[in-house]
Amino acid sequence: MTGKAEINIKQVINLIGFFLVLEGLFMLLGLPFSFYYHEERPYSLLFSFLITSGTGGIIWFSTHNKIKDTINKREGFLVVSLTWVFISVFGTLPFIISGAIPSFTDAFFESMSGFTTTGASILSDVEVFPKGLHFWRSMTHWIGGMGIIVLSVAVLPFLGIGGLQLYSAEMPGVT
Repeated sequence: MTGKAEINIKQVINLIGFFLVLEGLFMLLGLPFSFYYHEERPYSLLFSFLITSGTGGIIWFSTHNKIKDTINKREGFLVVSLTWVFISVFGTLPFIISGAIPSFTDAFFESMSGFTTTGASILSDVEVFPKGLHFWRSMTHWIGGMGIIVLSVAVLPFLGIGGLQLYSAEMPGVT
């Protein structure tokens, strides 16, 4: 090795699993709106929660004993990059399961635009969109605007993991 720190891939996978569990919990927040407005398919958010949090939980708990206390910058950059992709992929589930956006490409675009806060949308009229999914769609924009990785800086210290590397990977410009 020539002085470069190796990437602990199990640490990266563990953190992605943790973020998937968080994303699943956020999916549940739209469920009351689906029930209140008597939507046709109110359980799409519940099924999405089960799939997302189940997958994240399996990943998180199967790798939790193989992690170290801190992560380096390279691992931080990898976590940030892969987390955006994975949360966007799993963020498509409510749209696809409900049938509101049947195309994976369109659902992925809608999810990714929310988590990256680009503001772009494939929906021509969001007012007729199911209310529970509309809340989930709004939640993706809120999470993206706040920065899910920056949010995690407040949570990761409770898990014994330093969040400074994730924070610096999220911030633009010279550090």
